[in-house]
Amino acid sequence: MQALNKGSCGQEVRELQTRLNCQGARLLVDGWYGSATEQAVAKLQRRAGLVVSGVAGSATLAALRGQRDPRRLGETDLIAAAESLRLPLPCLKAFCETEAQDGGFLPDGRARILLERHIAYRQALKAGLDANRLASRHPELCGPSRGGYQSAPAEWERFRQLAAAAGETVAVESCLWGLFRLPGFYWRELAYADAGEFRLAMERDEASQLEGLVRLLRARPDLLQTLRERRWRAAARIRQGSASLESLYEARLAAAHDRARRLA
Repeated sequence: MQALNKGSCGQEVRELQTRLNCQGARLLVDGWYGSATEQAVAKLQRRAGLVVSGVAGSATLAALRGQRDPRRLGETDLIAAAESLRLPLPCLKAFCETEAQDGGFLPDGRARILLERHIAYRQALKAGLDANRLASRHPELCGPSRGGYQSAPAEWERFRQLAAAAGETVAVESCLWGLFRLPGFYWRELAYADAGEFRLAMERDEASQLEGLVRLLRARPDLLQTLRERRWRAAARIRQGSASLESLYEARLAAAHDRARRLA
């Protein structure tokens, strides 16, 4: 199920409102995700120890069912990270939300990954492998252009195949990992001992995935400073270059920051 937020409407919102009312909210069940529903979601998240975002994603829906995955990110994790970076909490929340997808782990417990075959091609070259031969034998795993993507669980089968063909280090480096889609080839910049240590951290829990993002901000002080100063356009350019226009990165950062301040 796609995450629900302010402005969403339909049957899924009605079901959410009904569940929230069973938890003590007093919402009009009208299928419209307005301010009252957003506040009710934030109240539930605060009570459950989740990140207070006002957005009803998979962790919030699980909390409504009385389930709490200890590997999920919590509000206290973000508070500690913001303090360590000397970054206002709403600014860190905005950056995390803009970078994140819904959940750092799959339902079966494995870390969420996305294998990028164009990165595999580049990392194979750096490792001294015959990347062109690898691409001709495994075009779905390695090549100069993007593509070859599968369903989220099937990405692990692609990982296994690439590790068998090119080695585990190249496989780790070729994937985007966890909640914040951190590229595996960042492991050295993020001060992990090797690709294996990076992988273990990404597989531990979402707090460890957040630590990876914190390391990224420490390694890139120009990006950290733009977030401190709320210069969203500059942050978007640093993170995504010209692609930031297509992804609306700046607008999403600003909207997430406004929501975080509103719900503080």
